[in-house]
Amino acid sequence: MKNISIKSGDNVVVIAGKDKGKTGKVIAASPKLQKVIVEGVNIVSRHTKPRSAQDQGGIIKHEAPISCSNVMVICPKCGKATRVHHTEVNGKMVRTCKCGEVLDKKYVKNAENKAESKVKKADKAEKTAKTAEKEVKTTEKTAKTTSTKKTTAKAEGKIVATKTNKAATKPAVRKSKKDV
Repeated sequence: MKNISIKSGDNVVVIAGKDKGKTGKVIAASPKLQKVIVEGVNIVSRHTKPRSAQDQGGIIKHEAPISCSNVMVICPKCGKATRVHHTEVNGKMVRTCKCGEVLDKKYVKNAENKAESKVKKADKAEKTAKTAEKEVKTTEKTAKTTSTKKTTAKAEGKIVATKTNKAATKPAVRKSKKDV
């Protein structure tokens, strides 16, 4: 099976055949057959006969496949028809123009999104580290202030009041039904 350098969604120009010079968007690409269907190019007529009383017959016009060797990809940056080059970007093979523009926009968007997400994750990690440092500092300050208050209270002879659970200090006494 041969690979073709044209994918669906590419803008192409026809370089040979009856529609030479026309441009259009690739609707479908078939690598096995080495053919592509281009929007508005190689329009053919098909005469259809009605199959039932409800169906209408007539002439239907639609796009027919064209050989992939008869079209060239148009670069979105320079606007010229170009041969497709394959270069490696970040460990992945992508289609590029001679001018250096990447033709695989899906890959470019995914690579940009991944880079942005890595930066965002790093920023979040920094923020959480800073907030953790602030929390540690505030807990240290509160611990110092409470310990200094207790020591000053003891030095002055004041009693530091603490709450106790009265129910826990009293012994539990059960009353039987006879006592009630």
